[in-house]
Amino acid sequence: METPDQVDFGFERVARDDKAERVRSVFASVAGKYDVMNDLMSFGVHRLWKQFTLSLTGLRPGQRALDVAGGTGDLALGLLRQVGKTGHVVLSDVNPAMLDIGRDRLLDKGWVGNVECVVANAESLPFEDNSFNCITIGFGLRNVTDKAAALKSMYRVLKPGGQLLVLEFSTPVAPGLKPLYDTYSFKVLPLLGRIVAQDSASYRYLAESIRMHPNQETLLEMLQTAGFAQTRYHNLTGGIVALHRGYKV
Repeated sequence: METPDQVDFGFERVARDDKAERVRSVFASVAGKYDVMNDLMSFGVHRLWKQFTLSLTGLRPGQRALDVAGGTGDLALGLLRQVGKTGHVVLSDVNPAMLDIGRDRLLDKGWVGNVECVVANAESLPFEDNSFNCITIGFGLRNVTDKAAALKSMYRVLKPGGQLLVLEFSTPVAPGLKPLYDTYSFKVLPLLGRIVAQDSASYRYLAESIRMHPNQETLLEMLQTAGFAQTRYHNLTGGIVALHRGYKV
């Protein structure tokens, strides 16, 4: 149970003011191997989860989109293809090391001029009210210290009628899946992290942070409390991942 002074960092309890720096340290450590590890950990399925997310944005050429905690730029690249050269995409992340990789990827793909990379905390996004037609956050919300504040911040910068898409690990619902998933998370993931990224601790945190993240119904209620309407979620891969959606009215 989180308190005003302490929050969860995986299974640890840490001072509220310390979590953001601990999270930055984790992702700075794994930034160079982040994409390789994503492919290995999910057997490549993370690409399908992201494609499904992008299929629901409703974005049109010339519109504006924001990818929060966008890391190495997978979703931002898809958003750029949707809004085209006349649109605008902001890739934001609290971690400069991850953001550098994302920026380089987008530049290598030829996207120059209509993409902006911004170091930003999801809890206090440095953008004007009613700025974006769509906001995505993929596998980032669970690392935010104050998730309610982040959802309110994203609501503030969305345009009326704009949509938020939250792609995140969640609670398995398929029969018999949970024990297999637990074994994989706590045995295989740290081993992969040690072998590939030379960092088992960060991937142990990953597994723990997933278990401490709100389940599907709880996160749905959090979106509603933040002001979002027409909220719903889609379970993916038996609930290992869920995509939550909501609109600003």
